[in-house]
Amino acid sequence: MVNSNPYLSTNAPQPVDGADLVLLSGKIYTVDDIHPWAEAVVIRQGKFIAVGSNAEAEQHITQTTIVRDLQGAFAMPGLYDMHTHPDLALGPQYSDYLDVGLETPTAEEVKQAILNYANANPDREWIFGKHFVHYNFRKAGIEPHRKWLDSFIPDRPVAIMDRQWGSCMANSKALELAGINENTPDPNNGYIVREPLSQTPTGILVDGAYAMIAAAMPPPPQTALERAYREGARFQSSRGVVATKYVHVCENRLNALRSIDVAGDLPVRVEAAISWQDDIFPVKRRWELLAGERHFYRSNRINANAVKFHFDGTAEPRTSYFLSPWPNEASWRGSLNLTPEHIKEMVTDMDRRGIRVIAHCTGDGASDIFLDAVEDCRRRNGAGMRHQCAHSTLLHEGNLSRFAELDVIAEFSPVGWYPSDFTIGARSAYGDRLQEVFNVRGVLDEGGVTVMGTDWPVSSIDPWIGFEALVTRENPWGEMDGKLGRPITIEEAIRMLTISGAYSMGIEDSAGSITVGKTADLIVLDQNLLDIDPSGQLHKTEVRLTVIDGEVVNDPENWLENTTMACRFDTPAPDFRPVAI
Repeated sequence: MVNSNPYLSTNAPQPVDGADLVLLSGKIYTVDDIHPWAEAVVIRQGKFIAVGSNAEAEQHITQTTIVRDLQGAFAMPGLYDMHTHPDLALGPQYSDYLDVGLETPTAEEVKQAILNYANANPDREWIFGKHFVHYNFRKAGIEPHRKWLDSFIPDRPVAIMDRQWGSCMANSKALELAGINENTPDPNNGYIVREPLSQTPTGILVDGAYAMIAAAMPPPPQTALERAYREGARFQSSRGVVATKYVHVCENRLNALRSIDVAGDLPVRVEAAISWQDDIFPVKRRWELLAGERHFYRSNRINANAVKFHFDGTAEPRTSYFLSPWPNEASWRGSLNLTPEHIKEMVTDMDRRGIRVIAHCTGDGASDIFLDAVEDCRRRNGAGMRHQCAHSTLLHEGNLSRFAELDVIAEFSPVGWYPSDFTIGARSAYGDRLQEVFNVRGVLDEGGVTVMGTDWPVSSIDPWIGFEALVTRENPWGEMDGKLGRPITIEEAIRMLTISGAYSMGIEDSAGSITVGKTADLIVLDQNLLDIDPSGQLHKTEVRLTVIDGEVVNDPENWLENTTMACRFDTPAPDFRPVAI
């Protein structure tokens, strides 16, 4: 009988000196500063035990070793996606919620999708789903409003999220069932948009306010959450991701992740960030989880030692919190969802408990206050957790050096790295500051650590699209000319998506590069990233093999079939890429 739990501890017998898997004759970019290139790797018990030449690797081959010739293929460490939401992207679909099905739908297309859904689902009480785009309504001269929804579907509750998940539009029936009226106070982490004189809600609920809609609805089925995470993780693995952060989780979502993990079906390493408050959906038992129940979910593949906050809003509803007024505004600086005092105490307390704070900051004012809080935390606690500034959409020049000084991770989301109809339209309110978005170059130049988060469903979960845009700042498909912001080099981008990701998870000593003694995470690609012109080409990269902890979790060409290292995921991965590539 094969030992299903081959865990090693201090006095456990050590494995014999033979390799499980040897990969020869590759062009292996290790992201190890001392030995940046290798020809071969040797894997045993989930670790790299040799990285170097074919001759060095061949010394570890025994009768039971699986050997494969890479025939000159390019290999590198696996990728790290440090901010994404498979549950928000796929959970509505697998719960049979409304999905308009278009990237940037017009108001008329949203209306027709709602009516089609209503006709197809006459027995469903709620019509809920995604998504609409504020600027497309503005272009059509239509105000997103409960009255617009009421005009064609007044008798059933309707609520639809905007594409950036920064606000929700609800009709009068939905507001009634959620108990939202002119007397309802704003939550402390969002607000209800109201008519100026009567204070009647318009139907637009911003940030934490739309969690009141979710509280009035039945929760998504557990099977939907499990399927969402299972398929999201499987796609990530097929695209070379070995580690990820799923942010905004609750007990139900942790239970879904654990069920996949226990079944042995989790092909990525996950840091799950518990929601601090009801930012998107109601989060019950958050205090119990943060007090210690999160450890119940801990395994080699899962940890829940992180917490996610929405410090401010997003661009479309103009709720990003700025240091100075928004363009064309006399005083409106956006919405800060927590007081600075709240933020300081929370960061210090979470840091003391060993919990990483992942703070949603899209405006330069929000990130300024977050960095102030971490600075205060360092004075009180000393060196501690590496906290993460999520999105980092607009940063003040004076804060670029503080990321390195305070050991804060600057995370950037690729939706705005290249010119597109959505980027230009949704962020048009930024005015001249649009060229400043996602200043990866600025943080790197000041010695800070940067990572990438796809932020699916706001942008594509395919990491290679953001990867290309990082080094070109151009539209990968040539749909729009020009650049947005300053590019970084391909070598810097590789580090950002590998060892820097490991650093942001606190595992850089054991993962993130192809180094002897580290966990055996590796991907083999169909092109050498350092030999190609990235423009229009990098995002087309195909992953030929994905290995995590020495386990083959993606083998589309069946290199290891009929061996003891065969991939247990033997059906095609789902394809969530936005376009045919």
